[in-house]
Amino acid sequence: MHYSLKISGLNRNLPLCRIDEHLMIAAFVILGDPELTVACARDLLKQAPDYDYLLGPESKAFPLLHEMARQRGDQRYMVARKEKKLYMGETLQVEDRSITTSHVQTLFLERKDADLMKGKKVLLVDDVVSSGGSMQALEALAKEAGATIAGKMAILAEGEATRRTDLIFLESLPLFDGKGNILT
Repeated sequence: MHYSLKISGLNRNLPLCRIDEHLMIAAFVILGDPELTVACARDLLKQAPDYDYLLGPESKAFPLLHEMARQRGDQRYMVARKEKKLYMGETLQVEDRSITTSHVQTLFLERKDADLMKGKKVLLVDDVVSSGGSMQALEALAKEAGATIAGKMAILAEGEATRRTDLIFLESLPLFDGKGNILT
């Protein structure tokens, strides 16, 4: 089963993935899709508030952060890692629960990145916001670093996140019941 999505002028067929027996999501992955990443970064930047730094969670947001920074000419963006690496030194950390992860995760931000963000405007960016757990964790990290939240952006808002007034997103993504029917 697939869900057809048109975003930033491009069409993609997203496979439906089972979360549990009653819930499925459409898997949106920009990893390995430079055409989609470039287009979405361009369209998000058109709506972006003024900011000093971008901050996003590790993994699927990597290419989006990189492309947004490249298109705008930014010198740097920050990534909240899902595990502390040996080279990181001192870190800030917060817990995160995401709809696509079966357990509580911890996000880590290097102290040197946190120090750069202090007193600056930080734009929080992710690929998809659903439950909002990852975005909430990013916000906690940025605030702990002493940054001001310039805004929150995602390519897609899923389910209840489509009703958020504090999130700028390009398109809505529905949730699906266990048989693949769109939930209202």
